Amino acid sequence: MGVGKIIHIVGVVIALVAGVMGGFSQSMLVIAVVGAIGGWFIAADDRMRFLVATIALGAVSGALGSIPGVGQYISAALGSGGLLSLYQAAAVTVIVVALVEKLKP
Repeated sequence: MGVGKIIHIVGVVIALVAGVMGGFSQSMLVIAVVGAIGGWFIAADDRMRFLVATIALGAVSGALGSIPGVGQYISAALGSGGLLSLYQAAAVTVIVVALVEKLKP
């Protein structure tokens, strides 16, 4: 298991816990930093798939909120306080890395 995979797993766990528990002190900063670092390790072949997954996650993150009992927790874990924030931070890094590679002579 590589460093990128470990960072991704740790980031997902932190984001899901922060989303379900309503966050903790400086949770968004931790999620943003781990996401930005994790975005560095996304392979060039997987970048488009990752960006599409980020857009899709943003589109459907609140759709499960109507499930009785657990819907609010699922939406919170997937939404802007959780996994979506992690993926968006990583997406910024992916876009910047791709732009630098494209502009590099």
